[in-house]
Amino acid sequence: MKQGGLFYVLYPFIYLLASLPFALLYKVSDFFYFLLKISGYRKAVVVRNLKNSFPEKSDAEIESIFESYYRYLSDLILETLKTLRMTRHEALERCHFKNTPWLDKLYEDKRSIIVVMGHYGNWEWAGPAFTLSTRFQLNVIYRPLSNTYFERMMTGMRTKFGTRITPVQLTLREMVATRNEITATALVADQTASPENAWWTTFLNQDTAVYVGPEKLARKFNYPVVYMNAKRIRRGYYEVTPELLFAEPKNTADGEICEAFMKRLEQEINSDPTTWLWSHRRWKHVRKTSDRTLV
Repeated sequence: MKQGGLFYVLYPFIYLLASLPFALLYKVSDFFYFLLKISGYRKAVVVRNLKNSFPEKSDAEIESIFESYYRYLSDLILETLKTLRMTRHEALERCHFKNTPWLDKLYEDKRSIIVVMGHYGNWEWAGPAFTLSTRFQLNVIYRPLSNTYFERMMTGMRTKFGTRITPVQLTLREMVATRNEITATALVADQTASPENAWWTTFLNQDTAVYVGPEKLARKFNYPVVYMNAKRIRRGYYEVTPELLFAEPKNTADGEICEAFMKRLEQEINSDPTTWLWSHRRWKHVRKTSDRTLV
């Protein structure tokens, strides 16, 4: 089936799911969890990632986290689709953004910022929460989907409350073009990095290649670096608390921003491992002795 045909078959079903009230949506999620579990979706990847990240945990503990993760992944998928029909009130109620005086001060001082996040909690809902709760113009850097129809749908979902999005390959051009605006450029920065162009560190007990884009951009423009994640408070509800990591990135050493971000994300994962994206093949690269630390 062609891309367009698949989209037009699935879209009415997606729209119906997105139109469900939250109580019913989570009933559907419970059923979807059952389907995920019997399908064994990426079970080997999840279990391997968990065992390597938490070598001190027993098989029973790993199995418990695995089960909780599948339940959460089901919720996350349906919550993301719900964005298609989510109202402004629901966006603010379901993902509460805790604004802070120092963030307002940065805006008043006309200082744009770099926002770094991980695939932790509901990162899709964090965007609307930030846009609707602050005066910064949020611009999310993303990798476009290969399916043009689903890409168009996701673009509409991500920009419906005023958030801008920019393909990753156009990041620098967009930031130069908007230097006279007060912006918040957000990057979900825990994805797999090319090993020859990465900062290497130890993350969750493993050699990890870290994406250096946020650090390079922060130091180039001297935009303060702000850490955020949408931490789950209870099912269907999240809270985002911004944390200032670096006020003057131009004064940091090579790798300092990468290290601070990864250590902060690691703290969150250790506190509640359920809501990180364990099904991602995060550690598919092996560090070689010839790899430089930061390119």
